[in-house]
Amino acid sequence: MARGRTIKNPFISLTPRSLCQLISASPLTSLFSSKKTSPSLFIFILSFVVSFAFLGISVLRFFPSSQDSIQCSIVSPSSPSSQSLPTFSSSHSQIILAALLAGINSYNENEPRLGSSAMVPLPVHVVSGNLSEEEREFWQQPDGNGYRPCLEFSIGYRKKSAKISGEKNRFLVVVAAGGLNQQRNQIIDAVVIARILEASLVVPILQVNLIWEDESEFSDLYDVEHFKRTLRADVRVVSSLPSTHLAAKQTIVNQIPYNVSPLWIRARFFKRLNQDGALVLGGLDSKLSKNLPPDLQKLRCKVAFHALRFSRPILQLGNQLARRMWIEGPYIALHLRLEKDVWVRTGCLTGLGPEYDKIITQIRESQPRYLTARVNMNYTQRRLSGLCPLNALEMARLLKSLGAPRSARLYIAGGEPFGGTRALQQLAAEFPHLVRKEMLAREGELSPFLNSSSALSAIDYIVSFNSDIFIPSHGGNMGRALLGHRAYMGHRKCIRPNKRTILPFFEDPSISEEELRKIIRSLHNKYLKSEPSKKEKTKDVIAFPLPECMCRQGTGVY
Repeated sequence: MARGRTIKNPFISLTPRSLCQLISASPLTSLFSSKKTSPSLFIFILSFVVSFAFLGISVLRFFPSSQDSIQCSIVSPSSPSSQSLPTFSSSHSQIILAALLAGINSYNENEPRLGSSAMVPLPVHVVSGNLSEEEREFWQQPDGNGYRPCLEFSIGYRKKSAKISGEKNRFLVVVAAGGLNQQRNQIIDAVVIARILEASLVVPILQVNLIWEDESEFSDLYDVEHFKRTLRADVRVVSSLPSTHLAAKQTIVNQIPYNVSPLWIRARFFKRLNQDGALVLGGLDSKLSKNLPPDLQKLRCKVAFHALRFSRPILQLGNQLARRMWIEGPYIALHLRLEKDVWVRTGCLTGLGPEYDKIITQIRESQPRYLTARVNMNYTQRRLSGLCPLNALEMARLLKSLGAPRSARLYIAGGEPFGGTRALQQLAAEFPHLVRKEMLAREGELSPFLNSSSALSAIDYIVSFNSDIFIPSHGGNMGRALLGHRAYMGHRKCIRPNKRTILPFFEDPSISEEELRKIIRSLHNKYLKSEPSKKEKTKDVIAFPLPECMCRQGTGVY
């Protein structure tokens, strides 16, 4: 009988139980249990084993542990192995899905390895057949150039980790405000600031969202124990302040300048934190500099792509909805920012007519504090400057110009669009296969999350993360988070609409449809890279994890 091949999973490590099983089956065990073994021989062998064990422990101390470094081997969709997959069909997808259900998306509470802590997306579909050249180009995935997730912390960082991860006198409390992804950014920065201040981090407090009336707590959205376990070598995370610090004086800071450096953070707070024992920070959104030392940039990636795993109920439903989309074939996730609050905050018009624009204008004038757009610009100037979301008609024209086939299935992420089904009519006229989470979910599945806009956003995040192509209509925190997350986990295709450039072409009647398609495709080919353009001054590794958090296999980092 032929022996089956053993398939090695890079994310699986030996557990103590499996190690004991290996030892129990070893020749040494047989030797010890033999009746013929003399006492002197037994003592000699035992002393040899003990000495060898101590030697092994001494040697291992010079190597980074799995807590300190992450070296993942993710197969890029554009790699030869993925290109050799058969043409997509429902039977093939069912076979692959069965394997996924048994392995990739399994939820293991006790998994100690960081390599398996990342959320792994469903495979990209291989689309072929009777396709035009434009359609084939549209579905083609970008080349990752051999880059893989690789978090290798410096020796200096690892030397400090033992002391910092055991800190029990200094505590940082952070209050995170905003929506799901805005809070996510603040949580990431909270971990980095705790590391800078060499303090224990209390599980972040999520401020009640007044706009969406969302009272979700950290544990409602994220797996708290996984968060603690993943970061245990970097920062000590505790569920609450110890009783010894509750009655002590606590410094509360709600106003921090933008773009502050680690040096500023330490000079401003370290001495006071030593005196008081606890520091409460609020208003952290975009306050910590995006340009940090390499180790802190890697820590940001570790928090974003490994530690912040959604809670079990959210993860399970999100994965179920993603599989229901995936099993039918390739799909595009569109993050359409057509909600009422977006139109109010951006100072833009809806494109649905005077009746709807009047409603938005009245809300904006009655609550001017919600307006985040530039007040010195009118609507036309904002729109042509790329400061407004693409509406349904503009998104339809973009998709057609990029070569998306009419049969393409579109997952619409985001809240209820202002104007209801009318807001999507012009998109549905060109691409009739529109799907929302409410359509994918079975009766009662969304009920536990209906009072939590953050949980619903998290479900959209998971389905979008697993899509073949992701397109945000207005950037924003979710768009940037998914851009980086998808790049980190396999360079999956993201298209960032260059609104400032394409809108004038959309409005020029002298340009033919054929010419428009060529222009739009050429404009967006350069926006498929997983790294920022030279014009982007900040280095936001959450959106662009390459090269700080990724490396080429065989370059000496592995």
